[in-house]
Amino acid sequence: MTVTRRETLRIGVIGSAAAAAAAGLPAAAQSPAKLSVFAHRVHQTVATGAQGGDITKAWSERTKTAVEWVTFDTGPLWERVQRETSLREGAIDVAFLLNTQITPRAATLFESLDPYMAKAALEDPADIFPGLMSGFRVGGQLVAVPFRHASSGMHYNEEILAERGFSGPPKTVEELVEMAKKCTYTRANGTPVVGFVVPGVTYPNVIDLARAWDGEFITPDMKCVANEPPMVKALTVLRDLFVAGAFPRNFATIQTEEVATWMQTGRAAMNYASMGRTQIYNDPAKSQFAGKVRTVPIPVSRELLGKYDVAPAKVEFWGMGIPKNARNKDAAWDLIRAMVSKDATVMTAINGNGPVRASSYADARVKQKLSYAEEEKKVLLVSRAPMPAFDQSARAADFFKEEAEAAVLGMKTPQKAMDDLVARVKPLLV
Repeated sequence: MTVTRRETLRIGVIGSAAAAAAAGLPAAAQSPAKLSVFAHRVHQTVATGAQGGDITKAWSERTKTAVEWVTFDTGPLWERVQRETSLREGAIDVAFLLNTQITPRAATLFESLDPYMAKAALEDPADIFPGLMSGFRVGGQLVAVPFRHASSGMHYNEEILAERGFSGPPKTVEELVEMAKKCTYTRANGTPVVGFVVPGVTYPNVIDLARAWDGEFITPDMKCVANEPPMVKALTVLRDLFVAGAFPRNFATIQTEEVATWMQTGRAAMNYASMGRTQIYNDPAKSQFAGKVRTVPIPVSRELLGKYDVAPAKVEFWGMGIPKNARNKDAAWDLIRAMVSKDATVMTAINGNGPVRASSYADARVKQKLSYAEEEKKVLLVSRAPMPAFDQSARAADFFKEEAEAAVLGMKTPQKAMDDLVARVKPLLV
């Protein structure tokens, strides 16, 4: 008798179910042949790199399940994830997600991970920085587990500060303003220096300054508070620096990589950016100040010194979620648990990842890899996302940029600009 391919597959399924029953396990508990992980290329690199090792290898050997990486750039990745998760059955087992992408609508496409945590919790979940975990809660439900972060810090050129009589970085934002003005000058070699620079006044950049006063643009409970004192003070500072020439005249068009060039060539004394960019600013092949651009937490205002040691700066982060239409959810959760274990987090940090656990920063290998490890840990203990994700967030961001530019350029007072911003954004939050 000829056995068709369909019958062969059916017999295989029956045999697997029988073997599972004999072992006292449900058929669904059997490991799949592979899991598909949709991610950015950098996620695969830090998860499987040579320096720290492949964090998925031991899991694959234990479960006999291969990990198939499917990688895209950030935009195409999110487009593909949305398309796949909207189908009746998708091809994704684990999806990497940015905190800004998980709107309430998008969250409905992913499993709540709280039931999985109840059955088989992550290793020491309290060790994962709280701002990252809370950033992936939507409607009270955990929809992704943090894997990678980029936290803001202050970078300063110690040689330029020394030339202007300063032995170290500012301890408060008020000191930063005065130092930025004094560090706006022309060096002996003819290089013009601006005291402070960020790539434009988009909300993520300005929020770092507003956090010196514990400020927000939009609160986690979806209230626009940009016209309250913290944000108004931040824009007042930028306007003051702009008038003094200590903030670039072309601030509205300057790009992130231009800021890197300014720091590498000594055209800027200080800036706010991801702490990880210290590697770029000190690149011996490109920087005229290799080893002299230092990284520290963003300073708080004098009035907040009793509440925070460092400003609760912004942190942006990636996490791993399980689509509701995934075929291997239990196995996907088991892989996620393995990828964010304490050992795995250290391994990825050695491979160049931003570690999401506090304990990783105590590891000698991480300290050797990250010169700013202790400083970054201080930030992560208090940092939080710059804005909650919601369906109209892109429009709100555009409105912020328009009003903030008007304030810095003097077209409106900072208070008027922020009052107008709140009026424009409130309808988007309904």
